[in-house]
Amino acid sequence: MKKTKTTRYDVAEHLRTPEEMAVYLEACFEEGGNDAGFIAKALGDIARAKGMTQVARDAGMSRESLYKALSGDRSPAFETILKVVGALGLKLHAQAVKT
Repeated sequence: MKKTKTTRYDVAEHLRTPEEMAVYLEACFEEGGNDAGFIAKALGDIARAKGMTQVARDAGMSRESLYKALSGDRSPAFETILKVVGALGLKLHAQAVKT
């Protein structure tokens, strides 16, 4: 029997347009709920798709700090999230929850 070779799936390879990035982040907000690490990881995926060096530069951070903040291992400061979202060319918005 022939062995099947697999490769690790990387969502960053499939985020090509700002619209795809925004839809991905929105889906992560819905899926991740209040998990700040999950959202940080999603922002990291988008940053990798755009290029970490450029995103770090645009956010006014070092590349190493950006990798750490968006690793998903920790909850980054909200200030960091705002800088990264702006550097990614995205915008956060609020929506009322229907009860």
